[in-house]
Amino acid sequence: MVLLGMALVVTMVAGMMQLQSLRIYKATHYLSQSQGKAIAFGAEAFAQQILYRDFEEDQEDSTFVDSPDEPWAQYSALIPYEESGTVEVQINDLSGKLNLNNLLDASGAVNELTRNRLERLMLTLDITDIRAEALIDWVDANDQTVSAYGAEDGEYLGLDPPYRAANQPFVSISELRLINGMTEESYQKLAPYVTALPVSGTGINVNMAPAPVLQALHQNLTTQQVETIIEQREEERFETVQDFLAHPVFAGLGLDASGLAVRSDFFDIASRITFDDRVYRLVTTIYRDPQGKMFTVRRDESQTNLITKERFTLSGDGQPSE
Repeated sequence: MVLLGMALVVTMVAGMMQLQSLRIYKATHYLSQSQGKAIAFGAEAFAQQILYRDFEEDQEDSTFVDSPDEPWAQYSALIPYEESGTVEVQINDLSGKLNLNNLLDASGAVNELTRNRLERLMLTLDITDIRAEALIDWVDANDQTVSAYGAEDGEYLGLDPPYRAANQPFVSISELRLINGMTEESYQKLAPYVTALPVSGTGINVNMAPAPVLQALHQNLTTQQVETIIEQREEERFETVQDFLAHPVFAGLGLDASGLAVRSDFFDIASRITFDDRVYRLVTTIYRDPQGKMFTVRRDESQTNLITKERFTLSGDGQPSE
């Protein structure tokens, strides 16, 4: 009986120790996540200061232009944290991409300019399994397809599992994966060149736009012509949209200034925090208004492969290291 009692006590103690270990692990993980988030918020504030400094410099020069030659666009920052940790932060421009929410104007009508640009962008990227109409039906408020290439609830409810069309603006470009006809291959091709900003009517920053987005501005633009534009942009940025349109490549094309810009208003601040053999990631979408004030649009903890630019190492006080 004594041995049986001891066996029961040992079994109970072992179970309690296992449960206690699990609780300790959960608490440690929660505290680490909280610490990582707090540090990421600090990195976010640091990046906002850089963007505000960029705004102040533009204000002093009276030239509100954003371009790839600016430090915030060229580098990511690496800041040592405690003994073995690091804080990495990178600012990514969003205004050089095609805004999916521009597919509809403020009244809910189809924006033909953006529709045509999206069609040309997909053609440039060799995406043939989906059309712009499917994306329009995803965001418009009605349940009628805009054409035979569109898709509304009737198509989505027949899938396994069934779901409905959003019938509201895109919140994230990841919604593209839900669009009828979209394959993973096509999504990976399209994702780097589009964005889902919380407003419509935004302009494409021609200084920041990648080659496929520039080529989508007009059906007669060739790859070689776009390369010429980018080469000139690297030598001297476009100070105005008129300077951009005055490029010899556009002679006779009739391209107007609609939906084009030379400044950026939306940015992603990507941070990666490494400490105690743990990694915390955060991407924060920021809106910078015409007065330089910053507004947080959304935060995302799910993204990886965040830091892609050349690293610029800073000391712990935010100054360049020796």
